[in-house]
Amino acid sequence: MEVDVYSQYFTAECVYNGRRRRGVVVKLTSSSEAGMIRYCVSVSFFPHENPEDFLISYDAYGEKEIYNAKGRRSKKREAVLLAEIRKHADELAKSLGGTIDWEKPLGEERRG
Repeated sequence: MEVDVYSQYFTAECVYNGRRRRGVVVKLTSSSEAGMIRYCVSVSFFPHENPEDFLISYDAYGEKEIYNAKGRRSKKREAVLLAEIRKHADELAKSLGGTIDWEKPLGEERRG
C-alpha cells in the first residue's frame, strides 16, 4: 500500500524537454509490503502557466529512496525524514536542472 505522507506545491524554475516549468510538487511517500516499509522523496516539475494550472506532466520527475527496512509506519521516523526532505528534493531538482523556491508555496501542505 502506498501513502502520501507529505505533499506540497511550490514555485520553481526548470526547463525540461524544451518547456519551461514554474511549479513543482514535492512528496514523501511510504509504501509497505510483506513487513517492509519504504520511504521515497519525489519531485515533479510542471508548467504552472496560470494560478489554476496544476497539470502534472510527469516527464520532469525524479524520485529517491531514503529509507527501506523491516517495520511499519512510524510518526517518529516520518518526523526525521520530513526534516531532511528539502535536502533530498533539492538534489533531485538539481539533477533535473531545476530549483525549488521553498519560500513561495503554491498551497498548503497535505499530510496523509
